[in-house]
Amino acid sequence: MAARLLAHEVADLCLGKPPLRSLSLSSTVGEALASLKSCEDYCISIWDCDHFKNVENQDCLCVGKICMVDIICFLCKQENLASPSLALKSPLTALLPKDSSLVRHVQPSTSLIEAIDLILQGAQNLVVPIESRFSGSSRRKLLQKSSPTKSCTLHNGREFCWLTQEDIIRYFLSSIGFFSPLPTLSIEALGIISTEYLSIGYHSPASSAIEAISRSLVDQTSVAIVDDDGLLIGEISPFTLACCGETVAAAITTLSAGELMAYIDCGGPPEDIVRVVKARLKERNLEGMLEEFEIDPSDISSNSSLSDEELPSPTMSFSSSRSGRYNKSSSYSARMVRRAEAIVCYPGSSLVAVMVQAIAHRVNYVWVIEDDCSVVGIVIFANMLEVFRDQLESIM
Repeated sequence: MAARLLAHEVADLCLGKPPLRSLSLSSTVGEALASLKSCEDYCISIWDCDHFKNVENQDCLCVGKICMVDIICFLCKQENLASPSLALKSPLTALLPKDSSLVRHVQPSTSLIEAIDLILQGAQNLVVPIESRFSGSSRRKLLQKSSPTKSCTLHNGREFCWLTQEDIIRYFLSSIGFFSPLPTLSIEALGIISTEYLSIGYHSPASSAIEAISRSLVDQTSVAIVDDDGLLIGEISPFTLACCGETVAAAITTLSAGELMAYIDCGGPPEDIVRVVKARLKERNLEGMLEEFEIDPSDISSNSSLSDEELPSPTMSFSSSRSGRYNKSSSYSARMVRRAEAIVCYPGSSLVAVMVQAIAHRVNYVWVIEDDCSVVGIVIFANMLEVFRDQLESIM
């Protein structure tokens, strides 16, 4: 079993993965927005070549990735508030982080251990080439049929896919018995609870968390919403914000963290909250943002109307059990449902339980709380991978 695990290459974990949709580095922010809205992908890869010019043998390198939250945070910047339409004409380079090591190219033959090491060094996504299904003529036909958003999956006739932290955690979960008794140990005993995390006060302006949201996107975590006593009320998750689309930029600009929870949580922004956003945009003379991000009435929750006195309380984002602990809905998905409630566990939770919880909710982290909902810290996939890496190294 040990030999089988150690012998696996990244290609083994990429079987059946879809090819990356991509944009050229020369694209604009608006083109990236259109591409993200036209597909179901959480992010889109950015390449330093223009594959639509059909230049043979040009070097193609993935230099980063862009998510909806990158665009949301960009639109929330002070210099872009007055004219979002102008901001959308900005070059895509304005969104890319300076750290180019977040995305790394690897060969299909790269070992699993090598892939884990790259992730522990800071890589978020590994770019892996997959066998091309297209000849030269097929490639030209595909490019001709590509959407007007300039998105493509081919680079010199080759396709690529992502390998992520979640992919490797899923792989380890499928072979979890091999690591026994490690998976049954508590996350506290394993020492993988990080006490350094991002947070914002419940009554604080949501706009004060923009830098934290950007940081959480890079770190693949989230921003905790806490009350004055440090109790966890909810979170501002990049995964959840992405489901709201770019219109949430107006909400972040005008609402408090607690109001933003209500905006996200109700299956569509409540009518009263929408009125608050519009009024505050007018008060701040941000008519450009108001016109650019006019919320579709069909997106407004018809049965969710909140007054200032009816904003979410510290207990509204959780469902309480008789034991006093808070249970998460098993149907919740950060990629499928817009919610601001946090995914939580406890210091005594086992490693395997936390792995299952994170994967079930399609997040790379789980908040760790005490019985009274005070925040202990956060557990992230990178910390879990380090534990598994040490275990594998011991048998090498």
